Amino acid sequence: MRGFFAILLAAVLAAGAWSVPARAGDMREMAANAREKEQILHEKAAREKELADQEARRLRQAVLSDREALLAAVAELETENRALTAEISALEAEKARLSQRAAELALALENADEGARDIAAAARSAARRLSALVAESPFTALSPDRGEFLSRLGTDGAFPAVGDLSAMADLLAKEIEQSGQVRVASLPVVDRSGRETPADVLFIGPFTAAFRTPDETGFLLYSGASSRLFALSAPPPRGMAKKIRAYMDGEAEAAPVDVSGGSALRQMARRPGLVEEVQKGGPLVWPILAVGLLGLFIVVERIISLSRSRTNADALMDRLSGPCREGAWDQCRAILSPAGDRPVPRVLAVGLDFAGAGRQEMENALQEAILREIPRMERFLSTLGMLAAIAPLLGLLGTVTGMINTFQAITFFGTGDPRLMSGGISEALVTTMLGLSVAVPLLIFHTVLSRRAEAGIGQMEEKAVALVNAVSSRSPAP
Repeated sequence: MRGFFAILLAAVLAAGAWSVPARAGDMREMAANAREKEQILHEKAAREKELADQEARRLRQAVLSDREALLAAVAELETENRALTAEISALEAEKARLSQRAAELALALENADEGARDIAAAARSAARRLSALVAESPFTALSPDRGEFLSRLGTDGAFPAVGDLSAMADLLAKEIEQSGQVRVASLPVVDRSGRETPADVLFIGPFTAAFRTPDETGFLLYSGASSRLFALSAPPPRGMAKKIRAYMDGEAEAAPVDVSGGSALRQMARRPGLVEEVQKGGPLVWPILAVGLLGLFIVVERIISLSRSRTNADALMDRLSGPCREGAWDQCRAILSPAGDRPVPRVLAVGLDFAGAGRQEMENALQEAILREIPRMERFLSTLGMLAAIAPLLGLLGTVTGMINTFQAITFFGTGDPRLMSGGISEALVTTMLGLSVAVPLLIFHTVLSRRAEAGIGQMEEKAVALVNAVSSRSPAP
């Protein structure tokens, strides 16, 4: 403050010196005024200094008071800072632990999510398989809506609930239970004429379904597209239908079952008849059938003829031996007469006509009679053998023509469509089969009938020799 007033005084003095350089008399007055003003300024400065000192002391006191409070606050804040630092350290440790736990949980969640996706995929796959099983099961005809929820579960992206899995398990368990049951129910079926009619339906597990109406008995096939039972297009054999009726009436303990689940029944329905099978063989089928028919007529004729020519030659010769030795020719002819017009009696009758001649003449007559009977006994046998040889040759010819047609189809159309080649292959196989089917029985019958004819010829020769011996050893004629 003193420096301030000194500067102020010097400034005033300087101003006065510059203002009134010519007035020296006023200098003293001005000096007195200056001293008075300086005194005033000193007093004012002293007062201001006192006030400033008081204010400084007050401020110092306040600062000291605030310093203690600040130090206490700083100490408190330092304590709080240390506590917060410790808490931060603990939180960082907890954060690290939680981060590790979060990583573990994320991995576990990923694994669980992957497992859930696998479970969902397995459930969807199981739903599709079960839906296909239910769709093909004949039991669906009893309750057509039992597998509707499976179509929703089998779609991509579907996530099954626990209730859905339980329903699937129940449906599968019910299907397994019904698979071991045999039951009869009254249901509408589509018969072979395409009309829906009520019928008694027999379910033998999931394998076979049969029906019975007042007009017809047969097998059923289930169509999953329409959820209906359709009668097989071809009726079953009469014996099989009879067994089905008897089983449904409780009169039989067994019934026909298709364990293939309908495949054998479909094959039976698609099986062509004999006429259709024969027609596939082409034009050479008819000559083969003609050969077979002609051979059949020959076989029937030969069987009838040889059967009629059979004679109990041993018994007949035993009866003739005594009268022949005694020369009782009339009695011998009477014995031969009931035997009828058969080869052995005819030959023996010729020998009796030459009984009075010599042995040589009698043997010649018997040999001539035997030679006369041989063509009758061997009639048509050579023709039958020829037919047995022709039939497989015709079949082989059909095979060759069929293969020619097949190769022609391959030449024009290639091998892309097997149906174009099936006609020639079918013709080749059918003619071969038919030719062998005709030739084998004809060959067997030819062999059997030839043996029977040879046996008859041998029997005639044997009895002719026996007659000659009996006549040669007779008593002299009276």
